[in-house]
Amino acid sequence: MKILVTGGCGFLGSHVCETFRNEGWEVVSYDNMTKHELNRTGFRTDEVRDYNANILRNMGVEIVKADIRNREELLEHTSGCRFIAHTAAQPAMTISWEDPDLDFTSNVVGTFNVLTAARKHKIPIASCSSVHVYGPWINDTLKEDKTRFTREPLSISENDHTMNPGKSGLISPLHASKASAEHYVKTFADMFGVKAATFRYTGIYGTRQFGGEDHGWVANFSIRNIMHWPLTVFGTGKQLRDILYAGDAASAFLAYQRNPVPGTYNIGGGPKHMISLLECIELIDKLSGNKSEVKFGPKRDGDLSYFVCNMERVSNTLNWYPKVLPEEGISILLSWIKENAELFGGSSQKASGS
Repeated sequence: MKILVTGGCGFLGSHVCETFRNEGWEVVSYDNMTKHELNRTGFRTDEVRDYNANILRNMGVEIVKADIRNREELLEHTSGCRFIAHTAAQPAMTISWEDPDLDFTSNVVGTFNVLTAARKHKIPIASCSSVHVYGPWINDTLKEDKTRFTREPLSISENDHTMNPGKSGLISPLHASKASAEHYVKTFADMFGVKAATFRYTGIYGTRQFGGEDHGWVANFSIRNIMHWPLTVFGTGKQLRDILYAGDAASAFLAYQRNPVPGTYNIGGGPKHMISLLECIELIDKLSGNKSEVKFGPKRDGDLSYFVCNMERVSNTLNWYPKVLPEEGISILLSWIKENAELFGGSSQKASGS
């Protein structure tokens, strides 16, 4: 059986490719190989951009360099596939402010094209979204203690309000593009009978993630700790997420392929995996033996201060649960960073010190 993974050479996409290869699937990674967020990190961009592609080639994954905004090319390469995992996206809120055209064409036009391909070839599709679609209204419901924001009820379900700025924040182009894409997924499922699902992901982290200040905060903190670089927390650091290890995130696509029930699903760690930024930094310091140098900056408009997934729908419908707890997952991530320090502009010898 054959699967096409859009954004297959990206962080999550590469883990989806690996998951399906391990199940014996023929896998096609469909990726334009441009990583706009990498330009801000100071990492060795060319090497980083090719890193995941080289790993996938060694797994036997076919690499197609192409753009989801090119519909005809996408239709050609999805022919003969049995499933589409749509992970390609413009993921960074800051980039969406600066280049809303890139954000719109990548997240809305690109998703529409992928849905069109799924409809034409009569195959199921699962599409990545984000908990950003809920909007900053959640910030209005919070209390705080010494190290984290808290909320009652603890978790947030798919039936809660979306796209509501509330009193505490603004709606960014990223919020709008992700929500628009979700509407198209539902439309193709309801009107055209496509077996299409939206996955609202939160706090994904893991190996092969080149996180920076724009996107991928767990990896960003971990990289900066290992490389002995200062890190910046925007806001108080009490912001909280239910973080999700990449292998668990990828396995949700496999669960959906096996039981493609259309719908919108929160995909996160749930209450057992929730951790604040301050608590995450403390855990990274403990696991690495290094003390992070932390600076604080102003809170950014549009940022969610809290999110914990209600997991009932995905567990009841797809029988999916996260397995890797934060301490285990962050330990794996830290080891990978040490082994690949040269990609970040350092040396393995420097990174191994504490």
